[in-house]
Amino acid sequence: MFTHKDIENRSLFIINGLENQRLKVSAGRLMLENEETGKAITQLPFPKILCLMVIGQTAITTALIEHCNKHGVPMVVMKPNFRPVFYFGNMAEANFLLRKKQFENTKGVLAIAQVLIQNKLHNQIELLKKTRERNAAALQAQKVIQYNLNKINDVDDYRALMGLEGSAAKEYFQSYFGFTNWNIRQPRIKLDYLNATLDIGYTMLFNYIECMIRLFGFDPYMGVYHQLWFRRKSLVCDLMEPFRCIIEHQIRKSLKYETFKASDFEIRKNAHYLKPEMRKVYTKVFFEAIIAYKSAIYKYIQQYYRCFMGKKSAENYPIFKYE
Repeated sequence: MFTHKDIENRSLFIINGLENQRLKVSAGRLMLENEETGKAITQLPFPKILCLMVIGQTAITTALIEHCNKHGVPMVVMKPNFRPVFYFGNMAEANFLLRKKQFENTKGVLAIAQVLIQNKLHNQIELLKKTRERNAAALQAQKVIQYNLNKINDVDDYRALMGLEGSAAKEYFQSYFGFTNWNIRQPRIKLDYLNATLDIGYTMLFNYIECMIRLFGFDPYMGVYHQLWFRRKSLVCDLMEPFRCIIEHQIRKSLKYETFKASDFEIRKNAHYLKPEMRKVYTKVFFEAIIAYKSAIYKYIQQYYRCFMGKKSAENYPIFKYE
């Protein structure tokens, strides 16, 4: 289990195996070098590494595993879409005090859930403002979301909170993606190319958040907003809410610059699927968007962990402001 000293003084070491990078152990240090030129990109002593995250195809040697084990450095190996393949080392799974606190509230914690959704709606407003659109739809969306945001602290049950979130989302998506002839948000059924693109981005964000929360020993299935459900990692669903704006902004930007297009998808059985030759493009774009906020995501979850362990009041919980 990480101590506060570890968390403050160690760094995340993220390897992008999609860009001809390889790992090497040299003189007690972890070295990242260019696979083609053999030149060192960066290096770090093992005692300074909080966690090693390997994304994509990268060779892992016995020397690397030995040094990680010796210095207590956990390793996460992920596919290019951030889906975890396996975890090695002390991933804080034995943090039973944290999990005990999680299971003290099996029905969730409404006050924390309210903070999460307030944060999400605030970032939706910020994204709408960044478009600099002043049409009726944009102004109406901001008005509705702000109204719902102001009402969140007044709700006393999850159903009412979900209602405010859903109402805000409807206005938000209609305005933010209005230039695409937006219809409706329907997750996972691939109704159109935009819904399918959102699913791809959200899935990558979900996988990355899961890896982060496992560093601290959270049970990913025990959330504070999303309720217990078979095989649903409810806490991951919770903690990705403030960060969905990262994916949404990137999609809008990529559509505007035509990096993403409707023609990137093919239709099979009335569902939209990304063409195989376009997978690397989408993966790279979302990878760079998420990694750009790796420090912000880590610090957010770190502060969330401290508040949860310390049973702090909701107003002390972290806020992610998209800028």
